[in-house]
Amino acid sequence: MAAPLKAISNLENWKPKTELGRKVKNKEITNINDILEKGLRILEPEIVDTLLPNIEVELLVVGQSKGKFGGGKGSIWKQTQKKTSEGNTITFSACAVVGDRNGHVGIGFSGAKETVPAREKAMREAKLNLIELRRGCGSWACGCKGSHSIPFKVSGKSSSVSMFLMPAPRGADLKIESKCGKILQLAGIKDVYSRTEGQTSTKLNLFVSCFEALKSLSKVKVQPELEESLGIVEGSIEK
Repeated sequence: MAAPLKAISNLENWKPKTELGRKVKNKEITNINDILEKGLRILEPEIVDTLLPNIEVELLVVGQSKGKFGGGKGSIWKQTQKKTSEGNTITFSACAVVGDRNGHVGIGFSGAKETVPAREKAMREAKLNLIELRRGCGSWACGCKGSHSIPFKVSGKSSSVSMFLMPAPRGADLKIESKCGKILQLAGIKDVYSRTEGQTSTKLNLFVSCFEALKSLSKVKVQPELEESLGIVEGSIEK
């Protein structure tokens, strides 16, 4: 398996176009959590690259290779054709996930007429969709109060696909579809159980439902006395 790519932009030549970008460029904001916790919208991917210099990116398999030798194999490119008066036009689509393996993750999907622009646009969308998520240990079989899993059961839905994520004890590993496992790894989750419903062969819906489940972790209200027992951590942990 290839190592994750480093998702770093050319920050030296970056000229911010938004007020939030200017504050990050001028070092008035130095923590990504200050942005995400206030619900501020990120409109420039360079904001993420500046505040999370160690962020990584993975391209997920969303299509199938074509041709005599590659037919049927998974591909990071999804090809679609459209008939026009000028002939068939091909569009390449890609799905990217970014994360710092420490409580931040984002997913993006985009297309273009060539592969490289499709990849770059998907990476950009993933950064703009970055979220801060909760981690913890809600497994009755563990109770270590650590941050290796999730604190409670959550679910996410995209079209016909539903994804259910459940806490798992330390050492259980990621019991989930391998590509969704990459999303959880980049989010910093090491142990989880999962269950799916619907047409899971549609990979994009599967990935989005997994991301929606992670987003719902922060939407559940938790009583203060339970936060310690569940080991709940919001966002990153200082190392």
